[in-house]
Amino acid sequence: MVAYGESPAVARRRVRLALRKAREATGMSQGAVAKRVGWSLSKVQRIESGDVTVSGTDLLALLNLYGVTDAEEIEQLTEESRISRRQRWWTVPEYRQNLTPASAQLIQFEAEATAVRIYHPVVVPGLMQTPAYAKAVLDFHEGALTEQVRTVRLEARMRRRRQFLETEDGPHLLVILDEAALMREIGGLQVMAEQLTELAEVAQRPDVNIRIVPLDEGALLGMMGPFTVLDLGDDDPGDAVLYRESWVRDGIEHSLDEVGYHRRIFENLWQRSLDEAATIRAILAAAASLRSRADRM
Repeated sequence: MVAYGESPAVARRRVRLALRKAREATGMSQGAVAKRVGWSLSKVQRIESGDVTVSGTDLLALLNLYGVTDAEEIEQLTEESRISRRQRWWTVPEYRQNLTPASAQLIQFEAEATAVRIYHPVVVPGLMQTPAYAKAVLDFHEGALTEQVRTVRLEARMRRRRQFLETEDGPHLLVILDEAALMREIGGLQVMAEQLTELAEVAQRPDVNIRIVPLDEGALLGMMGPFTVLDLGDDDPGDAVLYRESWVRDGIEHSLDEVGYHRRIFENLWQRSLDEAATIRAILAAAASLRSRADRM
């Protein structure tokens, strides 16, 4: 059955995948379905891609066309369809106007994930950023993002951080950082020292594993942008999504090929990284160096 409190994005994904699977089992094309139910082809495509939610009436029409008769399955999909239309804090006007659609979905997928793999070659990931560090990162985009947008995104980032790190039953978090991210003095010496100290503390949590790719492996890092793979089920590695960001743009990918490709890259980098103990030592050493420099100023 549907889990209590399930997020709209996860419910929408389950509905669209179930509908696509049911359609493919009939051998019908999307165009044939559109013709049979009197819809435009684009409507069928948007439902299956997850770009739009599906109403209860439209859901039942599709299930009837596909010959789905199992009462329990119909009930579950109907409930998931209802959940997919539910509004949460990230969909109120303030957030809807200032977060990207992909960011809003990411928040929902994070809340439902069993494991999250984050690769970032430049900065500490948002889920682990202190308020001062996060503000400094967002202020890099001053020319592209208004002050209001940056303020709302900072607030959303801190809510994500609390949701992720202050719960006892959150997902397993695995993070890979470039060693250069420890040396990049974002926000000044004191802000950076506080950020690294916080990062080292987070790294010692039992549900968090952080590894640093040393500089002599830097060529690998330079060829990839940041990405996150979120596992949404314990038993099916295909039940996952990919989040990618670049400057002020981002997107969610559902393609099995894309998710699998980035998962393999992550595992390759994971094996070539410092282990967790060595990583924590490196982070603490960098923080101590920054504090020493700050004290001399």
